[in-house]
Amino acid sequence: MTSPSTLPSKYPKLGYTLLAIQHLLTRYVGLTKRLLTQPTTLIFLILLNLLWPTASFAAAHITAAVDRNPVSLDESFQIIFTASESPDDNPNFKPLEQDFKILGQSQSSNISVINGTATRSIRWVLKVIAKRAGNLSIPSIKFGNDVSQALAISVTQQAASKNVDTDQDLYLDVEATPQSPYVQSQVLYTLRLYRRVDIAQASLSDPELADAVVEKLGDDSNYNTQVNGVNYLVTERKYAIFPQKSGSLTIKPLVLNAEVVSSNGRPRFNGFFNPQSTQSKRIESKAITLDVKPVPSTFTGKHWLSAEQLEIKQEWSGDFQQMKVGEPITRTLTLLVKGATVGQLPELNTLKTNNQIKAYPDQPTLQEQKNADGVVALREEKIAIIPSQSGDYSLPAIEIPWFNSQTQKMEIAKLPETTITAIAAPGSQPAPAQPVIPPVQQPAQKVDAAAPVITNVEVQQNDVWMWTTLFLAVGWLLTVLYFLSNRRPTFKPVIDNGKQLQIKDSIKRLKKACADNNAIAAKDALLAWGKQQFNADSLGAIAELCEARLRDEILLLNQVLYGKEAGQWQGKKLFQTFTENKARTKLASTIDDGLEPLYRL
Repeated sequence: MTSPSTLPSKYPKLGYTLLAIQHLLTRYVGLTKRLLTQPTTLIFLILLNLLWPTASFAAAHITAAVDRNPVSLDESFQIIFTASESPDDNPNFKPLEQDFKILGQSQSSNISVINGTATRSIRWVLKVIAKRAGNLSIPSIKFGNDVSQALAISVTQQAASKNVDTDQDLYLDVEATPQSPYVQSQVLYTLRLYRRVDIAQASLSDPELADAVVEKLGDDSNYNTQVNGVNYLVTERKYAIFPQKSGSLTIKPLVLNAEVVSSNGRPRFNGFFNPQSTQSKRIESKAITLDVKPVPSTFTGKHWLSAEQLEIKQEWSGDFQQMKVGEPITRTLTLLVKGATVGQLPELNTLKTNNQIKAYPDQPTLQEQKNADGVVALREEKIAIIPSQSGDYSLPAIEIPWFNSQTQKMEIAKLPETTITAIAAPGSQPAPAQPVIPPVQQPAQKVDAAAPVITNVEVQQNDVWMWTTLFLAVGWLLTVLYFLSNRRPTFKPVIDNGKQLQIKDSIKRLKKACADNNAIAAKDALLAWGKQQFNADSLGAIAELCEARLRDEILLLNQVLYGKEAGQWQGKKLFQTFTENKARTKLASTIDDGLEPLYRL
């Protein structure tokens, strides 16, 4: 083997690199020996060894959750344990066996990187079935020295025997709760597919209901259950339905088209090269009719809002009782509603700008969270407030009347009147007046011969540069005008198909409805326009696809239609914002110059 000393002659770069590494290692070993002989270094290493276990093995945070609650005694469900980091040891699931039978378990891990920071989570998923009915407790599970939180779950008695022929290998079951809702209230529509056969592929239709907003809730859940003593695998899917008008509304039957694997179909050689034998099946669910009730006469609010829960709160970016004149402070208003869509949430800010205080609201933040038990809507408004004078100012109270669909009573969510105090900023007080000393007339002095003499040479040079710049600018302008005048105009072909004619007709009807202050006709015209433009079938869905000012006007129309003052609606502002939005859209598409539009006609 060639020694490092002979490498430079054969491979100069590699040889010198190895020699440098050898030299560094020699120095590192010598330095380490010297450090270890020092008493202070040994004490530091001992302390580090004592503190290291405490720093490295901090308690892991472990949470527990279930995929459904409540559950039936004859139904399986999942318990999910999630750890934010590696726990102290493997879990001990023995305590679960007192009230639950473990059917299976799996483990997975996930690593995500956000803004350069890596986070890891570990999940344990257990498929269990309860041994008894009642309000049971999922006990704390030990992961070595780490412990998960306890969790309560309600287990009901076995479901009543369904009127189902247990010879059926595949069938659909649907239910809606409640079946007599108020207008714009949430209805939970649950679909369950029962099967005891294997399915190669399948397609399922979505609920169809006129004059309603339909939202799918979360992911499908799978579990085992028994029907009349027969075991079935169940796939459950949930929807939230918000009927937009009162009266009788029918949810059409759902249709399942499935390729069922035949039990007696055997491939001739093996299942890899020969497809499985399947049989096509088409099954339908039952239709469900909803009896939608109008706004109750006991509701006295200006805008109709039906929900299961409602919460309003405010936050400040600083001390609103020690504000400084001329400096902004941000007020954040948040409305959180369970059982409603964002299109139903009212505007929160009631503060108006005057000479003493300025308010600058930002565009509202609208979000929807779709959970297994319904839709949760959030509206957040940020308002920058700037006092122009010192003193106390009262912000008016914010009241939101709403109808509690659980108690069937009207309630009022309220933020009380808030008093803010503005004080003069430090250093903003005017300084005491100083006596004005008139300038002293100096006698004319003779110019020193040694002092520089300022002449008009610099002024003359500035004049030359000014005229030169003006001449060049005029020449550049004439050149641009020449090229523009000789440029051949380009014409883009105008495509006017039947769909565009329908859109124009919808806009024409909207203009007439707004001029007549006819809210119902304006709604019909907007629905027709939204269907043609965005394929949206409700005012709330159309509003979400429009710019902020037009969105707010459409939502206001939506609230007026179901409020108490439908006859007082003024349509001038709606059509004005609609026209401005259309003009901006047209301008944006012209500037885009070839980019594909977000929404194709």
